[in-house]
Parts: sequence; structure tokens; C-alpha cells
Amino acid sequence: MARVTRRVTRRNFLALSAGGAAAATTGGLAGILATGRAPAFAQGTELHWLRWSDFVPASDEMLRKTLVPEAEKALGAKIRLETINANDIQARITSSVQSATGPDIIMTFNNWPHLYAESVVDLSDLATEIGGKQAGYYELCKANTQSGRLGLPWVIIGALMTYRKSWFDEVGVTKFPETWDDYRAAGKKLKAKGHPVGQTLAHTFGDGITFVYPLMWSFGGREVDAAGKVILNSKGTVESVKFMTAFWKEAHDEAGIAWDDTGNNRAFLAGTISSTLNGASIYIESLRKPDNYQTEKGARMHTDILHAPMPRGPAGQFALHPFQAHMLMRYSKNQAPAKQLLRWMHEPANYERWFVSQKGFAAGPTTVWEQNKMWGEDPVMSPFRTAGQLGRAPGLEGLPNRKAAEVLTKYIITDMYAKAAQGMPAEDSVKWAHDELVKIYV
Repeated sequence: MARVTRRVTRRNFLALSAGGAAAATTGGLAGILATGRAPAFAQGTELHWLRWSDFVPASDEMLRKTLVPEAEKALGAKIRLETINANDIQARITSSVQSATGPDIIMTFNNWPHLYAESVVDLSDLATEIGGKQAGYYELCKANTQSGRLGLPWVIIGALMTYRKSWFDEVGVTKFPETWDDYRAAGKKLKAKGHPVGQTLAHTFGDGITFVYPLMWSFGGREVDAAGKVILNSKGTVESVKFMTAFWKEAHDEAGIAWDDTGNNRAFLAGTISSTLNGASIYIESLRKPDNYQTEKGARMHTDILHAPMPRGPAGQFALHPFQAHMLMRYSKNQAPAKQLLRWMHEPANYERWFVSQKGFAAGPTTVWEQNKMWGEDPVMSPFRTAGQLGRAPGLEGLPNRKAAEVLTKYIITDMYAKAAQGMPAEDSVKWAHDELVKIYV
């Protein structure tokens, strides 16, 4: 089937729909639903949709048992939903692009869509349609997808500090530290009592990068300037690395350097760390199995968990939240029904059921979801409601592009901190990272 890059107009929609007259009256997906008949896609059409294995299992169950069957009925196409470990998705994308065969729709993370610009269908018309109806996309979503051209924004996963309130209280910290210096001081006291903070500096899609980028920015470090010139080797970057090196030894569980994105979850729920940058999955898991996770005093752990934004530094406060979009692959022979599936999933009545099942782990890509009544149900989750407002894209002042995505996926900024944490002088680790960026931004 030919590549679909334009808005589905009334005329070409009718060519796809089995219910022409009714669709002409009501238009769009509403026309399909009004006829009571599915669109007339080729008999036996099967859509292959690849996603991660969600950190909130209830949401995968919602997709498999409810939304996918309903979408199949509405669209008249079979949908094969496949879920895999998030760290395996990029390899699947690469192999699919190289072989020109594979899933029709693939979920992607962060600014990865920029790496596949020549291999995806332009979805900017669909993004414009959805954003126009839902109070607009956050800047983070627009930057990571070129306003939908490279993929359709799905969610922002708020990355906030998750911490044990009672343990912070024990060291005299009754509110989560607002500055990095205060967090370092608190962490030193916590580690002395056997409750270190925990973070990963490994090659993993979420927690490491969402920690080191905002840390660097908050000290004034930048990857590039607005013109795309590499300026990483600066006083601000060096100071951030020196800070992290000391903070790492004084306050962290140093084994965390090799954790994947589940390592800090396990450590926190096991009671071996007191604080970590994470999505809401730790808290949600403690709610899901309240009798499995208890404090050392026998209380349910979820009663002792709170969330807070990352601390601010001398140059301000920042966040880099894990972001998800769906790419429609250019090699797909089912582009029209695949696009209809994406539209169907973002219909508010459909999306809301999945969104609510996340319990705040994911924030919507458009600002209208800040007003969802779910946010009022649990005050512990309220800091995630506006996470998208503070989120920035890799590259910061520089253009969101393939080069910034390559830096991210090669974990250069993460490795800059990991090398220093393992003994390399801060100046040397920054120079190494700067030189690696220059190779990319030539």
C-alpha cells in the first residue's frame, strides 16, 4: 500500500470505509462507529504492534483484554500486540528497518524517532488533529517527534525522586531537599545509617539518562549551543561531574552503577536504598502488593513513600522524562489501518481507560490530561500531574535532531559520569565525552 502522509480527507476516507453514506454525514472515526460496520480494509488484514512490557502490568492487561479486542471490532482488522523488554526495542527497530519487514507500529523512547526519520510515515497531520482537540502537546513531545512527523506522542513518564519519608525524618530532613547540596548532605547522613541513595549509571533507556542530563544542565553544563557547536567541556560540566563523584562515594549504593531500570526498583522495595530517581512504578508496585512490601517496623511500605522533583543546581532546575511515541513504519503494507488504529487509541474515551490504568505512572502527551480526575485520587501521585511542564529534550538549547539522539543512545553523557565515579579525573572524563560529541556533531 502506498505511503500515507496526508490527512485522511473525507474523500479518501470514504474510499476506505464500508459505510460511505453514514461516514459522509458524521465524518472520521465517528462515521465508522455510526455505521456499525468496520472499514473495508483488505480481508485478513493483521496489524503488528510492538510495545514494551509495561512497568504497570495492569495497563498491558487493559490493552490485551479490552482495548485491542474493541479496536479489532471497530476497525475490522486483526491486531497482534507484542510486548518485549524496553532495552530490546532498539535492536528490533534496527533489524526491522534493515530487512524492510516487521511490526507496522513500534513504540519508541525519548528522542529515538530522530534516528529513523527516513524509515517512518509522517504522522504530523494526525498529531495536529489530536493536539488541536486536546489543548496542545508539551514542548518535550514536539521536540522528540518533530511535532508528530517522526512519530505520534503517546506518554510522558514522569521521572521524580521516590523516597522513604521516615528515613529522611530520622536524619532531620522533613522535606525532600530542594538543592543538590542539601540532597548530598542528607544522602551522606542516610548512608551512614545504612540507608544509601541509589542510582544507575549503566546503559539503560530510563533512569541513568534521566538523572545525569538534568544534573549536568542544573550546573550550567550543555552539550551544544543553539548553533549546534559542541560546548560540553565547560566549567559547569566539570563542576557537575566533580559534584557527582563526591556525591556518589559519600551517599550512594555504589553497586547501583550496573543496575538496569529495574535494579533501583528492586533495591528500594527490598529496603536497601532510601531514595532514587524513578517513575511511579515503585509506589504503584507497593500498592499492588501491599503485604509483600513492608517497612522494618512492619508497616506497609506504600505509607512511607513520597515523591518530589529533582533538586535544583546553581543554574536552575530541569528534568528529562522518559518519553514514548509510536512510529508507523514506512515498510508497512498496512499503513491506512495502522493509522486508523493510532487515531482510535487516542480517542479520549479509549485513551482514558488505558491512562487511568497507569495510576499516574504515565502523564498524557497533551496538556488536557492534567485535568483528569484521576490525579485527585491519591495525593502521593500528585507531583506527577504536571511533570511534562518541566521536561526538556536532550540537547537543550541545541536543535532536537539525529545528532542529539545519537549522543543519547550511545550513552556518552551517562558514561562521562560513570567513568568519573570509577576513578577517572573529572576533567578527563569531560574531555573524553566532549571529543565523542565532536565526532557526532561534525
